Amino acid sequence: MSFRGWQRVPLMSLLSIVFLTAIFAPVHAQQESTREEGSRKVQSRVAPAYPDLARRMKIAGTVKVQLTVAPNGAVKDTKVMGGHPLLANAVIEAVRKWHFEAHSQTTTETLEFRFEPNQ
Repeated sequence: MSFRGWQRVPLMSLLSIVFLTAIFAPVHAQQESTREEGSRKVQSRVAPAYPDLARRMKIAGTVKVQLTVAPNGAVKDTKVMGGHPLLANAVIEAVRKWHFEAHSQTTTETLEFRFEPNQ
């Protein structure tokens, strides 16, 4: 084995330790809708699930989404305004199942969801 090969051993060991720690470290997730802007009340909501991969990687942050809500209260369209893609996908899956109160016209609602792993 050359000198370069010996340099790789400590690096690979360190990477293995970091990877295993990220997988097996206990992480408790807490997510909540921290802010709602808009004129319509939510009649039924589904909480976003903290993705397992994001939990293992200890990804935290806020996801901001903009919803287009039909007059009947169904979510017609969603647009991610910011946030980690893993967390954003979980939010999109959940808010597509939401239902708002009926209104005379289509409206736009802005929501923020915060994902925080507790130490």
